[in-house]
Amino acid sequence: MRRNMFFKNTKIKKDDWDNVTVKVDAELIPAKISEVLNNIKITMGNSTDLVTRDFKTGKDGSIDIGIAYVDGLADKVFVQDYIIQPLMTDLRMTGLDIEIEKDPNVFEVIKNFNLVSGDLKEIIDLKTLYTHLLSGDTIVLIEGYKKGFAVSSQGWQDRGIQEPTSQTVVRGPKDGFTETLRTNTSLIRRRIKNTDLWIETIPVGNKTQTDVALLYLKDVANPKIVNEVRMRINKIEIDAILESGYIEEMIQDKTFTVFPTIHNTERPDAACAAILEGKIIIMVDGTPFVLIAPAVFVEFFQSSEDYYQRADISSLLRMLRYFCLFLALITPSAYIAVTTFHQEMLPTLLLISLAAQREGVPFPALIEAVMMEVTFEILREAGVRMPRAVGSAISIVGALVLGQAAVEAGIVSATMVIIVSLTAIASFVCPSFNMAISIRILRFVFMILAATFGLFGIIMGLIMMVAHLASLRSFGVPYLSPMAPMVAADQKDVFVRVPIWKMITRPSFISQSDSRRQATPSPKPPNKSTNEGGSQGENK
Repeated sequence: MRRNMFFKNTKIKKDDWDNVTVKVDAELIPAKISEVLNNIKITMGNSTDLVTRDFKTGKDGSIDIGIAYVDGLADKVFVQDYIIQPLMTDLRMTGLDIEIEKDPNVFEVIKNFNLVSGDLKEIIDLKTLYTHLLSGDTIVLIEGYKKGFAVSSQGWQDRGIQEPTSQTVVRGPKDGFTETLRTNTSLIRRRIKNTDLWIETIPVGNKTQTDVALLYLKDVANPKIVNEVRMRINKIEIDAILESGYIEEMIQDKTFTVFPTIHNTERPDAACAAILEGKIIIMVDGTPFVLIAPAVFVEFFQSSEDYYQRADISSLLRMLRYFCLFLALITPSAYIAVTTFHQEMLPTLLLISLAAQREGVPFPALIEAVMMEVTFEILREAGVRMPRAVGSAISIVGALVLGQAAVEAGIVSATMVIIVSLTAIASFVCPSFNMAISIRILRFVFMILAATFGLFGIIMGLIMMVAHLASLRSFGVPYLSPMAPMVAADQKDVFVRVPIWKMITRPSFISQSDSRRQATPSPKPPNKSTNEGGSQGENK
């Protein structure tokens, strides 16, 4: 009974504290400028990047005005030329004094005649004031009014549009997303000039108030999936959102899985293609990586370049990726299983060669493979973390030197070095870095199964992996779609890619409202007789 009373009292205190917080956040702006500016300075701890100023303007200096902005977030030239100068000079020298004398509502006169910014919002409470102030807006206050203006004046330094570093293509656009949200949305608007492209912005993070934008086509995206994504983002309660990975972890369907259930990209063309299929793009201010939801397994092996090359070339490259998937996943485990349990499957000469190589190796095949795989993972991680000028050279030279030295010392066999090198190269073929990491993790699991049960362990692991993939969902969409459940009409872009003119409909498991994206089923080839007649007519 005492324990119940303890929790009951604690709950009441928490509710009381929440009510107090809401009242403070909703506190109205005081009518005196000096009080508001002092409140801003105290709240922000007299930060050195905070700029505040109050001055008099109007006829005989009868109007007191105060401004506040954050240096580095606001454009100082814009603030000087389009906010301070119109308020100090134009209001005093032009005939607007007559308007003020006719209309005692100075607030509306300044709003309609002096502030020339295209984005102007009225604010009435301190919470909204601080949100705009810390977003790069300039706050304009007028003496005697319990409200003010938030003038859009963002002018921070950002990185220009550059080629994506993680998803490069030989043929295709070379521009990539940046860390600025509005730049990223403009890259989408530039490609999709349609009024049905809707953008919703949701502030997430109690401390950071990071802008998270949802982009989708209203008449193509599934409203249920859009509402589900919006609901999951609105339920996030966290202090800070610093990268899209925060959002990905908090809105994914299943946490305990090695497979990514939300796709990410830094290519605007890939994001636009996903939007046109009916998916939702999640952009986070401060990162060039955007999220794509829902995501299915086959999409992680598709590249933007698949749609810029001919269908036969794209299909060949895609099948090569799936082949490399199996190489990266089961090559070490297959070698362990065959050399440990199933030597009769090898030709005699090959078996003798492998036995001669392993004659001086003191470790079993599993320990040998784990040692080499862990060594390569260390070299790969070191190459990423080291300075870019020497990282690649150190990783390559380190792999060669360590591999050669390990073979000469008799710690590992030469065949194992070849197996690990082939596996590493095959893992880099996957276009998605997240999926490649998942394959690297599962590789160790399959090696243990192969060392324990042989090929039967590998088959058992594959069955369990497929069953796990079949149980996954991405915002309600089966992860193995359109293979499981099988949709015959959607097989045109899975293992092979049919020509563009045959992709008449969108994937049915994503878009259900507007499934058709082409008017004609196929292009009509030119008629030979018509061409000959046209040539003869021209010759005449």
